[in-house]
Amino acid sequence: MKSHPGASMSSPRKLLRAKGIRPRRSMGQNFLADLNVAELIVRRAQFAQDDVVLEIGAGLGALTLPLAAQVRHVFAVEPDSKIATLLGNEIQAAGILNVTTIEKDILQLDIKALARESDASLKVIGNLPYHISSQVLIRLIRFREVIGAAFLMFQKEVAERLTAKPGNKSYGRLSVLIQYCAEIYPLVSVAGSAFFPKPKVDSQMVGIEFRHPVTFRATDESLLFRIVKAAFGKRRKTLKNALLGGNLEFADERISAALDLAGIDSRRRAETLSVKEFVALSNSFQGSEPSSSNSS
Repeated sequence: MKSHPGASMSSPRKLLRAKGIRPRRSMGQNFLADLNVAELIVRRAQFAQDDVVLEIGAGLGALTLPLAAQVRHVFAVEPDSKIATLLGNEIQAAGILNVTTIEKDILQLDIKALARESDASLKVIGNLPYHISSQVLIRLIRFREVIGAAFLMFQKEVAERLTAKPGNKSYGRLSVLIQYCAEIYPLVSVAGSAFFPKPKVDSQMVGIEFRHPVTFRATDESLLFRIVKAAFGKRRKTLKNALLGGNLEFADERISAALDLAGIDSRRRAETLSVKEFVALSNSFQGSEPSSSNSS
């Protein structure tokens, strides 16, 4: 059974005040309070009736309730126990039976196990707290084999980084990693006034369609991620010096040889390299990665 088509969230301001709960700044709690914006997001994401959706940071149900009316099932993840309880009450009051609330940190959730349990490729949606938005995105990239698409709300400046091109000051680690494996496009611009409490900046919901397979494949994605991280870790330095100081455990000669093999001038800086060039550089190190490497 899905939700009643008229089901809608309670006012976050009124609901939280009635329960004596204050939004926690440490958890980046800014609750979507504009029902029209929530419905617009769900409509533009174009969910199908058989979709299984993983919602990150479900909050008080602004997206959960309209989502439940459109899809087969929603796994609503909310780490704050008090908010999760209120969310459960909202879902119950609306007579919704196709939502499972999960009181857990998304960075600790076993996404693969959830996909196996659902016997479906997941679609992901969420209003991401600023302080963990990069970590969440990288986690979704790593689990993309069980994710078809994602619709994520970022602060506007972060969203701009995802679509930035080489040479742009916003182009960085996240730009390369997401553009390596996905198509990204703007979905809905959301003003700060749509949230409670109102944040100081506007937000952007973006759509992310993961490529299966990727266009330019890295032989070792773990190594690619480490190289990109090292390259942008000291972005004002030349590429070679940034890689030398990036804990890659490669000697000067090996880095020089890899750059030569990839046809990349060692004096360039990370922000000038295209995704294809980063992949070529990573592949030129094939067979040289220490066995104890970590892609985080």
